[in-house]
Amino acid sequence: MVLGLLFARAGIDVIVIEKHADFLRDFRGDTIHPSTLEALNDLGLLDEFLKLPHQEARQIEGRIGDVTVPIADFSHLPTHAKFIAFMPQWDFLNFLARKAALYPKFRLLMSAEAIGLLKEGARVAGVLAKTGDGALTIRADLTIGADGRHSLVREEAGLKPQKIGAPMDVLWFRVSRDANDPSETFGRVDAGQILVLINRGAHWQCGYVIAKGSADALKAAGIEALRAKIAALAPFLRGRLGELASVDDAKLLSVAVDRLPLWHKPGLLCIGDCAHAMSPVGGVGINLAIQDAIAAANLLSTPLLSQPRPPDEILARVQARREFPAKATQAVQVFIQNRVISRVLADAGSKMRPAGPLRLLILFPWLRRLPARLIGLGVRPERIRSPSLAPTPPRT
Repeated sequence: MVLGLLFARAGIDVIVIEKHADFLRDFRGDTIHPSTLEALNDLGLLDEFLKLPHQEARQIEGRIGDVTVPIADFSHLPTHAKFIAFMPQWDFLNFLARKAALYPKFRLLMSAEAIGLLKEGARVAGVLAKTGDGALTIRADLTIGADGRHSLVREEAGLKPQKIGAPMDVLWFRVSRDANDPSETFGRVDAGQILVLINRGAHWQCGYVIAKGSADALKAAGIEALRAKIAALAPFLRGRLGELASVDDAKLLSVAVDRLPLWHKPGLLCIGDCAHAMSPVGGVGINLAIQDAIAAANLLSTPLLSQPRPPDEILARVQARREFPAKATQAVQVFIQNRVISRVLADAGSKMRPAGPLRLLILFPWLRRLPARLIGLGVRPERIRSPSLAPTPPRT
């Protein structure tokens, strides 16, 4: 959606297809980091965007055993918005769709599911889709694969990801918030368990981290066992855990980390999770995908305006620009997965204490700027430099 907006803003004819009739899916990536908020500011949309209902996290804390550790402080970032905004992804996508629709070259087709690629020899020449009105063929000089970690586009193109792996999965659910609850977004770690708590105003968005492949055993143990585990980590939630009527109220995210060695072929470019599936560690996946989109627009807009079929070497420049940030971010995520999360999950019997590096964050507040920059801005943050046409005023 972001790349569609940027291409249409540059005067490039673009079609975005979405297989569902709306964007209403829960527990999607709802964290909008300062890097993305800065991009909205580049577009002149930040103030209007922040009028939508959202919550703001200006710092992130973790409670390890009985010790609270301030992990990241976003107040020192060189950005206009020095916080993470939490907003349902459907509100973000609807906002982007409304803004993109102001450009005459933008078209959004809902209930249009990609079912294959149109090929001319070795070149991808568009997309085959199915709609409520039947089959649809969309011919395109450039096709963008942005269909996530289970991408049909990359499979149809014969692009095989390198599987990096993850030792955990996450159960997502919600529990109502009370006025006396803590206000900040934070995580709780103790006795072999990890619980992420995201302040969403009227409720907590909760992520309970489990060992990879253990979801069936946890479900078999029943809802009371799950409630007891959560209450042990967050006692203040105990009286509200009856809101979890069954284990099925917790939605499983099967965590995957992988990366394409090659993101492109003639007529096709993959970005976001389609090119590099990210771990939920740091909540950076959506924002990294948006950075890919900005880089793609910066590098491709002018060539597409002058020669609609960009040569493969220009597509390769997008991968060259964004591959290092993806690799570096995944390296940090995998380190945390293997050296922290897997060890916590394996150590179910002992009281946890902050490790040495985390104790330094307590002693030296300025160190909190480092994780804030990595989470908030990422590696090689992008600024919007693609061409711009004036939008068409909305009809009254």
